[in-house]
Amino acid sequence: MFELYFFLIFMIVAAVIAIEIRDLLAAVISLGAVGFSVAIMFIFVQAPDLAIVQIVVEVLTVVIFIAVIMRTTHVDETIGKKLSGTHIFSIVLYAFFAILFLVVMMRSLYQLPAFGDPTMRVASDYIRMGLPQTGGANLVADVILDFRALDTLGEATVLFTAAIGVAALMRKTGRKK
Repeated sequence: MFELYFFLIFMIVAAVIAIEIRDLLAAVISLGAVGFSVAIMFIFVQAPDLAIVQIVVEVLTVVIFIAVIMRTTHVDETIGKKLSGTHIFSIVLYAFFAILFLVVMMRSLYQLPAFGDPTMRVASDYIRMGLPQTGGANLVADVILDFRALDTLGEATVLFTAAIGVAALMRKTGRKK
């Protein structure tokens, strides 16, 4: 349970950094940290299907955001010049969070059961009680729509939110001032 609170605090800090930082690329990286933390939290609560959807959506949106930023912003003229104290602090901070994220990700991946390991008792319950409780002939559809309906709603919400974010970022008309 400690890990969930840790990731919740990490997500709040990364979200505040994404809001307050002036560099767009750093903001995208902070938002990516929030999204990947959500995926790791899904792994901790044993919802790997949601974690996979979150990782796919997060990778795609971060790549699209970075592509848009690179296409619409100019290259900084300070490249090749001496780094200031704030640049060095930013690099150290990003490196720290990247290493911390990799360590926690590896720790959470080692907690997953081995492939084919019959530790998931819920799956046997789905198979045993699927037809009597739902009355449907397709067990996969029964599980998705009856037993795991909130997970399916969560996956659809993640995909819909990502699509809205990409559409808002890619729009041609700007905001009116």
